[in-house]
Amino acid sequence: MPLGANKAAIMGVAGVSTGDVVLLSSQTASSDSTISFTSGIDSTYGEYIFRFYNIHPSDTGGPELQFQVNASGGSGYDETMTTTTFYSYNYEDLSSAALGYVAADDQAQGTAFQNIIKNIGADADESGAGELHLFNPASTTYVKHFYSRSDVVTHEVTPAIYMWFSAGYINTTTAITEVQFKLSAGNIDTGIIKMWGVK
Repeated sequence: MPLGANKAAIMGVAGVSTGDVVLLSSQTASSDSTISFTSGIDSTYGEYIFRFYNIHPSDTGGPELQFQVNASGGSGYDETMTTTTFYSYNYEDLSSAALGYVAADDQAQGTAFQNIIKNIGADADESGAGELHLFNPASTTYVKHFYSRSDVVTHEVTPAIYMWFSAGYINTTTAITEVQFKLSAGNIDTGIIKMWGVK
C-alpha cells in the first residue's frame, strides 16, 4: 500500500515518489514472546523502517524492547553488532531531567539482542513507541547500518518520559533477511509493529 505525499513526509522521506514508500507488513502482539519479520526484506528497498506502537509488556519489572537479525541462511538471531546508546528524560513533576550515554547497552562485536526501548512499564498508562531504520539489508558488499529512536512512559522510579537513541552496524556482508523483536523479560502483551519499505 503506497503512501500519499503527506504521509510520505510524515515518515521522514519527503521528496521521494509516493509509490516508493510502502507498508509491507503489520503485526499485532497478543501475549507474544517474539514478533518476527521473515519475508519481504530483500533488494526491492534500500531502507526498511520498523515502527512500534503502544508496546506494553506482561512483565512488571520494566523490560527492554530488543531486536536482532538473521543473515540469509542463518538462524538463531545472533548476528555480530557494534552499537551505541544514549537517552534523555524528564520527570513528570519536573524535579529531574538529564541527557546521558548508556555504556551498558553498547555492544562491541556482540551477538546479543540490542536494546532499543528500556524500562517499559506495565501499568495501564505506560507503554513504549518508536522506530528502527535498517539500511540496505540486501547488500552483499557492505555491513548494514541501523538506528532507532523511541520513547517510553514509565513509573519505575517516578512518572517520567524517556527518549532512547541507539545506532550501530551489523558486521556482515551477507544479506539480512529476517528481523525479530522481543522483550528482555516476559511477553509483548499488546502492541503493533509495522514494516515499511523505502526505495
